[in-house]
Amino acid sequence: MHIGSCKMTGEKSSSNAIREQAESRKQNDSSFPTRKFLFVSDFGLIGDLAYAVKNEGNQVKYYIGSRTDKDISDGFVDKTDDWESLKDWADVIVFDDIGFGAVVERLRRSGKAVVGGTVASDRLELDRDFGQEQLRKTGLLTVPSWEFTTFDDAIKFVKENQGRYVVKPSGKAQEEKVLSFVGQEEDGLDIVAILERYKKTWSTKIKSFQIQRFVSGVEAAIGAFFNGQDFILPVCINFEHKRMFNEEIGPSTGEMGTLMFWSERNRLYDETLVKFRPLLEEMGFVGYFDINCIVNARGIYPLEFTPRFGYPTINIQMEGVLSRWSDFLYALANKQQFALRTQRGFQIGVVVAVPPYPFSDPAAYRRYSEDAAIIFKKPMSNGIHHGDAKLVEGDWRLAGNSGYALVVTGSGPTVDEARKETYNRVRNVIIPNMFYRTDIGGRWHRDSDLLQTWGYLY
Repeated sequence: MHIGSCKMTGEKSSSNAIREQAESRKQNDSSFPTRKFLFVSDFGLIGDLAYAVKNEGNQVKYYIGSRTDKDISDGFVDKTDDWESLKDWADVIVFDDIGFGAVVERLRRSGKAVVGGTVASDRLELDRDFGQEQLRKTGLLTVPSWEFTTFDDAIKFVKENQGRYVVKPSGKAQEEKVLSFVGQEEDGLDIVAILERYKKTWSTKIKSFQIQRFVSGVEAAIGAFFNGQDFILPVCINFEHKRMFNEEIGPSTGEMGTLMFWSERNRLYDETLVKFRPLLEEMGFVGYFDINCIVNARGIYPLEFTPRFGYPTINIQMEGVLSRWSDFLYALANKQQFALRTQRGFQIGVVVAVPPYPFSDPAAYRRYSEDAAIIFKKPMSNGIHHGDAKLVEGDWRLAGNSGYALVVTGSGPTVDEARKETYNRVRNVIIPNMFYRTDIGGRWHRDSDLLQTWGYLY
């Protein structure tokens, strides 16, 4: 396993360090080539990575489509309102999310070097039924699941087939993470109640959804970067904390923080990602590919795909990757092999948010959070990754309207040491009304014991 000792880095005292965080590990050097990168986003997700690439000495342009997110990353990177006019200027074009598949395929046909998904890989995440079909074709274990287009049919099904289930919206509705619901009752009555509520309040937005049998075990995601032909090791094993409050209480946010480590080839990788290599090559996929699974003594049960950068996964990966991101993205986009260097040990990321996150409420954002200052008690060069933030005359301020402010990361040779470094950095941040979970990585001791007992950590 690639989880031994870890070389730690200290904090810088320079007043400019916080504006140039990426330089702390990857100083610009004239011996490295200067390239042109174009980052394309609908909702301003990838600004932190664009900033790191810029700080490695490259030219960077960043496009954000959403009108309400236009000011995200202002001051960190140069922006553009017309990315199409720059496609021939760029050496590498990076798309940050699903939904760009048709555009990516068109650009690749014209000879452009692109990091991004395809129509087929987008469908893996958007169409849960299609994703389950691909799992069965590749021989992976599947959790019994049923697709529905009406709430009445789903309610009838659960009543006639009592059990513990999970409700997962399909298509674009799954972006509303608070709509996913994990049942607690063995007779399924809580699922019936939630479906009846969704029928009244969400029927116009949720066009299809999945009812999935609940499976107990350790939830783990296995991911790696794919260069269009093969995976680039090491593999990233990560453990998400999705609920808003400690001990998995409250609404699902997508993710409030994550524990991860990088590993050489292991059983988790061999029984999941390896089996998808031929399909991803056939699809023409280039980028980060992740399968979220439930792991128990009986096997590995894939739940869903992330055929794109993960958030805050990519920010935490930036804590652990020692290679220059510009070199790595260039190699990926050009379907080249790459010796990806990563830290040993563990990395942790904590999402620091403000109201109305995780809900969409522009009025609440304007009232409580708009343009609020992000204050650092002391200058800090490492472990601060801007989310929906901008740089104004040297000061960090909130941007957009979601309240997803920062991701704070840390590393350590043990989980306890990684947690200590991460939360020391969190306590250095002041934002009015900020909140975060304090237990990210806290369940590792139990999870690692189970995974070791079941024979997965080798």
